[in-house]
Amino acid sequence: MKAAVLNGPQTALSIEDLEVDSPGPTEAVVKVIAAGVCHSDLHFIEGTYPTQYPTVLGHEVAGVVSEVGAAVTNVSVGDRVIIGFVQPCGHCGDCDSGRPNLCRQGAPRREQPGLTRGGEGVTQMANVGGFAEYVITYASGLVKVTDDIPLEIAALVGCSVMTGYGAVVNTAGVTPGSTVAVIGAGGVGLNIIQAAALAGAQKVIAVDMVEHKLATARNFGATDVVDASEGDPIAKVQELTGGGCDFAFEAIGLKATSEQAYQMARRGGTAIVVGMVPPLDKIEVSGMIWMEEKTLKGSFYGGARFHRDMPNILNLYRQGKLDLDGLVTRRYKLDEINDAFDALRNGEVTRSVLAIGIE
Repeated sequence: MKAAVLNGPQTALSIEDLEVDSPGPTEAVVKVIAAGVCHSDLHFIEGTYPTQYPTVLGHEVAGVVSEVGAAVTNVSVGDRVIIGFVQPCGHCGDCDSGRPNLCRQGAPRREQPGLTRGGEGVTQMANVGGFAEYVITYASGLVKVTDDIPLEIAALVGCSVMTGYGAVVNTAGVTPGSTVAVIGAGGVGLNIIQAAALAGAQKVIAVDMVEHKLATARNFGATDVVDASEGDPIAKVQELTGGGCDFAFEAIGLKATSEQAYQMARRGGTAIVVGMVPPLDKIEVSGMIWMEEKTLKGSFYGGARFHRDMPNILNLYRQGKLDLDGLVTRRYKLDEINDAFDALRNGEVTRSVLAIGIE
């Protein structure tokens, strides 16, 4: 099959021929129809986060099941699915407590790589590796999609929508009448914005430095926008909220903006870091945290309970309550993937989608 392979940090992806193994007992092979181009992938391309090379990136994926292992019962050949980028074990403390996104054990790992290149193993980002014609992965991470949902839209639910929506609903628990600030109006940030609006927040403030992203944020439910390139965004948010917001979300992945989110939150408020801050960076907060009773917390994958949350999100889309069509700015073919990442780096797109296969 064809796949976009990353052979080292800060290099272009190359389209190469790879071999896909047959699925093990708990695995499935999925024909990829669409894959979103996410900023998380860019972190690995740029070397901000470590990985093993060669590797196939791509973790925001939807497709059609083409093979299943002997022990797989939750999906069948021909099913349309979202590929979750966490494959929970289903029986550890995190899974049993309803937090499968935090499962550290994961599904049983295979002894031999699922992808090879002339006999050499090729790793898969998050056991997905969706920038390819086929994915071999663990069936516990697959979520069925009904026929009325375009797989291009379903793919986005696999990461950016689930991450943003879940940060609001699962991690923060945004309440009606609350005030919200969102730093970063990209793919994840826009989903935080529209989920906060749907949750009944009376003020949703989008913070970004790109004019067209702020304009788009209004279309997704932002009541106010702050251009962070013009003055102090912390002071502006405090002014708009009378001293600070109830919930401040960081959706970029930087130390500085994470600290800004904490400062934007009111006394007793909550700052939620959703972006992938570099692993060696330290987020610093005031020693007065004890007096201010603020909360600083992370949100991984939106606290996803995949088999509950993803169908709920798709139902909200079906009802017209979540705008997922408006997230897709451009479409690319697999062999145009480097152009897609250039557009992402330059801030030209909200979300790009690779149209890889045909149902």
